[in-house]
Amino acid sequence: MPKKRLFLLRHAKSSWDEPKLDDHDRPLAPRGRRATKAIAAYLRDERIAPGLVLCSSARRAQETLERIAVAWDDDVAVEVEWDLYAGSAERLLDRVRAVDEGVESVMLLGHHPAIQSLALDLARSGEKLAAAQRKFPTGALATLTFAGRWRDLDPGGAELSDFVKPKQLAKR
Repeated sequence: MPKKRLFLLRHAKSSWDEPKLDDHDRPLAPRGRRATKAIAAYLRDERIAPGLVLCSSARRAQETLERIAVAWDDDVAVEVEWDLYAGSAERLLDRVRAVDEGVESVMLLGHHPAIQSLALDLARSGEKLAAAQRKFPTGALATLTFAGRWRDLDPGGAELSDFVKPKQLAKR
């Protein structure tokens, strides 16, 4: 069975310039916009183009997606979903398990702490596991691989094959 890839991306840094703005409506901060350029370059350089992107409905997540999507062809399917905004790691895993088996790779673009928790729950091994445990900053991307079906993905069922942070990408 071919390996599936799951990319877990935490949205880039959001702005707190308008404290009365609803959390769901916060845009990216200038630092977040800079980080998305580094993430997009990394995706392009590594030829990472998911078959499906599942994106939180929050403005900062959608802005992150808009800015990194320049790294892909137009044929990447995107689904923006409210449930990914405040969903727990378990909820996110349920959503991933519902992905069509014909999809080989999925990017889930969401929020802390659920994205980090899901990465750590799924990863049984990987040399960058300690780094993902220590800190999963805004704009960080975890790549997990596993052999099997989406619906059978369980905690400890994947390998953390890569973990990158915008700060280290900017130094490339």
